[in-house]
Amino acid sequence: MHKPFQPSLSKLFSALVAGSLVLGLAACSKEGPGSSSSDAGASGASAAAPASGALTVGLSISTLNNPFFVSLKKGAEDEAQKDGVTLITVDAQNDPAKQQASVEDLIEKKVNVILINPTDSSAVANVVKEATSKGIKVISLDRSVNGAEVSSHIASDNKAGGKMAADFLAEKLGGKGNIVELQGIPGSSAANERGAGFDDEIAAKGGVKIATKQPADFDRAKGLSVMENIIQGNKDIQGVFAQNDEMALGAVKALQAAGLKNVAVVGFDATDDAIAAVKAGQMAATVQQQPELIGQYGVQTAKKLADGQSVDKFIPVPLNLYKQQ
Repeated sequence: MHKPFQPSLSKLFSALVAGSLVLGLAACSKEGPGSSSSDAGASGASAAAPASGALTVGLSISTLNNPFFVSLKKGAEDEAQKDGVTLITVDAQNDPAKQQASVEDLIEKKVNVILINPTDSSAVANVVKEATSKGIKVISLDRSVNGAEVSSHIASDNKAGGKMAADFLAEKLGGKGNIVELQGIPGSSAANERGAGFDDEIAAKGGVKIATKQPADFDRAKGLSVMENIIQGNKDIQGVFAQNDEMALGAVKALQAAGLKNVAVVGFDATDDAIAAVKAGQMAATVQQQPELIGQYGVQTAKKLADGQSVDKFIPVPLNLYKQQ
């Protein structure tokens, strides 16, 4: 008579361990091949590299410490989400060296197209050449690239915007008076073009003149301090043109602190804070760009390039003047 089968304790233990390993492997494989997770590491990327086959666009922003560029980024993000595009955003924090390094990182990620908003229009030339040499299309946003060719440039007509500001200020001042001009980051195309449009038009007016112009780097705090220094040397000021709203808002604070009233301040960008200042009578006007539209056009143009379509070398975004009603 055979004895009934009685498995040993050691064999039972081995079977249980093997079963656990199988279950563990199955659980680990739930995410599936090709899946990716978000990546907000030191590079400032808002998304990781996508699954194979998806269109990937890199967005290099000069700074996200400025409402204008936050809006530009939002426009790009909304359009990318709508079109199923993976968007990787990096923030240069107004540092040309940091921008070069972060764009090199986008190149390493093998993005299909790079949208670049230069901190310095000339400093990005080498890294733009590097991208295009590896078959990556480059589109410049708001600020152009000097010394390297891009597939397209999407921006408002900054020179026309400067002229628009000059015409308004000259009329506001009755054709005479002293104007202070606060300039943006030296070397940036936006500062160069807005300044050229404004300066040429003021020179043609005759009765109004630019008493002084100094850089404040598109920054509100610097706009405040530079304007304070100018006021200490000369209070005979009837108008201010700031090449962006952040500097204009800084200038407003300096004028208020000095007790200077009836000085017409004109900015550029039409950010929410600037529009509120115009409504409150603190600013006379701001040249209204549409940053979200710039970001939206950027992603749309990237898609066309990726599909092998031809695109215009310059894609203009309309301008308006937002002023006191």
